[in-house]
Amino acid sequence: MTTLRIPFRRLALSAFAAGLIGLAPAASAADAAQGLGIGEGLARICARQFEIAQRTDMESFRDYDAETFRAIHDERSVTVFDSGGVRIGLDAVMAALASHFANREAKWSWTERYRVVDGCRSAYILYETVYEIPRIGYRQRALTGVTYSHNGRGWVAIADQGTKLP
Repeated sequence: MTTLRIPFRRLALSAFAAGLIGLAPAASAADAAQGLGIGEGLARICARQFEIAQRTDMESFRDYDAETFRAIHDERSVTVFDSGGVRIGLDAVMAALASHFANREAKWSWTERYRVVDGCRSAYILYETVYEIPRIGYRQRALTGVTYSHNGRGWVAIADQGTKLP
């Protein structure tokens, strides 16, 4: 017998997101009663889903959770590093970040600076980030922009680009 193991955190987030989707008819009916369009109610639900997705993305990287980080990214994702290096495709991105997840010593922090959510289609978020490896005295501040797309089931990261700050 094969057992499918799903991390509790990802399972809980998936269940929560599914619950939000299940609320769409109720939210749409409530919005219609208030004179709002069905699209606006669904857009609010997608915005709530996006909040969960972007937090999952950032926290999974911070917490060295490669499986969850991978799950929140599209297979076609691209990462542009501040060095100009580019990795296209999720396997290439994960390979480039493998030492981060394996070594588990870097400190990752972020502050949101800007956000745009376009209904249930796309979203962009700009963070000011700090990546530190105290053992070797490494500290890098950057602006990191992440673009997300809604694939019909949920939000996935499709592009990530960093620009070093002084």
